[in-house]
Amino acid sequence: MFDLIFKGGPVMAPIILGSIFGLAIIVEKFWELKNLKMDSFKFIQEVFHCLKANRIQMALDLCEENIRYPVAAVFKVGIERRYLAPQRLEKILEQVGNNQIQRLERYLSALASIIGIEPLLGFLGTITGLIRAFMTWEKAGANITVNGLAGGIYQAMITTAAGLLVAIPFYLCYNYFVSRIKYMANELTNHSIQLVELITEIKEGSGT
Repeated sequence: MFDLIFKGGPVMAPIILGSIFGLAIIVEKFWELKNLKMDSFKFIQEVFHCLKANRIQMALDLCEENIRYPVAAVFKVGIERRYLAPQRLEKILEQVGNNQIQRLERYLSALASIIGIEPLLGFLGTITGLIRAFMTWEKAGANITVNGLAGGIYQAMITTAAGLLVAIPFYLCYNYFVSRIKYMANELTNHSIQLVELITEIKEGSGT
């Protein structure tokens, strides 16, 4: 393994460095999304039951206990500002939801950059490796041997392979994160609308 890295030349250093940073982001993001799994249906039903029973503080306590989950953070703001007009409340919840989603998208742009740069570094290694091989050929002339060309060819092939080996699985992970976050954003929007509708219904029923 170390022999292949050495034969890949100096371009292997940024490729490896990028893979380390990318892997750290992927592990962190998997851990974050894993810890955000919750029974949202049960939570929402409990909060709605408290609101219908006019147990506002109990609903707020439920939100506070689950505040690390985006839906709980949004619901807490919605309940605290339940006296606002529905249109105004919807906009506020939309902004809070967007903030929650932006928090989940943290570091994804860096991961996307790494995915784009890794193959380019591999291609750079390919070009420098071929240049190295042709320079060796030029110096040796008719006396060129396979061993003389091997160093440059090794560098060209190894760096290309390394860049693609990093980029392909990272790209799959990136798409998974994007799809999960998009799904969570849609759920958050739907739940926010349900909360506003319930609050409006309760206010109309109480004549306030």
